[in-house]
Amino acid sequence: MVIQDYGFVGLFLVLGTAFVGSALIVSWFLRPRDPNPAKTSTYECGEIVKGSCRIQFNVSYYLVALLFVIFDIEVLFLVPWIVVFRELGMVSYIEMMIFIAILVIGLIYAWKKGVFEWQ
Repeated sequence: MVIQDYGFVGLFLVLGTAFVGSALIVSWFLRPRDPNPAKTSTYECGEIVKGSCRIQFNVSYYLVALLFVIFDIEVLFLVPWIVVFRELGMVSYIEMMIFIAILVIGLIYAWKKGVFEWQ
């Protein structure tokens, strides 16, 4: 590779930076300077906001969602394995049973921690 070939890379870098910079400058000039207070207020389907918008969610919702994703991915690994099960042999069977055992241990751990109990 010749040093002159790097000129195209440098030119592309300069033009890309100039394009992004010019877009930021133009948007800065075109933006409203003093927006209407109604535009900066929180929009709640036409309702007047009452109280704080901050709501604390129970962490159990997130843990159940993570467990769902984990077991959903397990199915993605399990289905192709089932399709070619006869050709893979006993070693593959043992490996998959270890994989499923690890997931079952995780499920039992979550169950013991009370993740599935709703309050």
